[in-house]
Amino acid sequence: MYRRPLQSAFRAAISACPGGRSALGKVTEQDACLTRALVACHVTGAETPARTQSRALHSTRELCTVKQTPQASEEEVGAFTKLIEAMGFTGPLKYNKWKIKIAALRMYTCCVERINYDEFFEKCSLPDTLNSWFLVAQLHVWMCLVRMRQEGREGKYMCRYIVHSMWEDVEQRSKIMGIDAIHRKESMRAMTETFYAAIFGYDEGILSDDCVLAAALWRNLFNRQCEDPRQLELMVEYVRKQMQFVDALDARIFS
Repeated sequence: MYRRPLQSAFRAAISACPGGRSALGKVTEQDACLTRALVACHVTGAETPARTQSRALHSTRELCTVKQTPQASEEEVGAFTKLIEAMGFTGPLKYNKWKIKIAALRMYTCCVERINYDEFFEKCSLPDTLNSWFLVAQLHVWMCLVRMRQEGREGKYMCRYIVHSMWEDVEQRSKIMGIDAIHRKESMRAMTETFYAAIFGYDEGILSDDCVLAAALWRNLFNRQCEDPRQLELMVEYVRKQMQFVDALDARIFS
């Protein structure tokens, strides 16, 4: 029951958008390119790789940036924009905020609808529960956040709405399962702590060697209950490959 599609969230975003369905029809080709890229992306559509032989251990003493290609310079903003953003508001962006929100919702929807959760549960020996679903979903959400953080202020704004969509979805799935309000609140608090701890651990792991990444996956995806090192090896290889693919996407797809 917790795997129901996100149709209600998508309809809510469209209805809240100025102009309703007419505004959706005006979504630019860049948004369509974004959706197609994510649907084709190994992060959202690929199955976990079959393990055929042991891989060479990736080890490094150097903490390098995820993207090795030259980064675009930080966008210069005025004093007024800096002030309102320091107060927690969002300043003017290059693209319409509603289009960014719709693109963010599409990206999150791909993260949760294009994943073969049964295969993840089988290969990682995870129970088929809402919590296991969340652990797999947050891994793929994190991959998208890493890529979007490279796209300046617009990418950061999109990251915030991806996370916002995730929490709304988790709460809706909890309600569908019939979890009462008190336990739902406690579960949401625990999931929030898990999510931000996982983000920190995965960030450290992707910038470090395979041992650090494996430790992050053991703590956050396997919930400290993995006894088969081959499962960790499989997931380390999976994450490395997906991050390499997403990192190679042209920034113009998101602009």
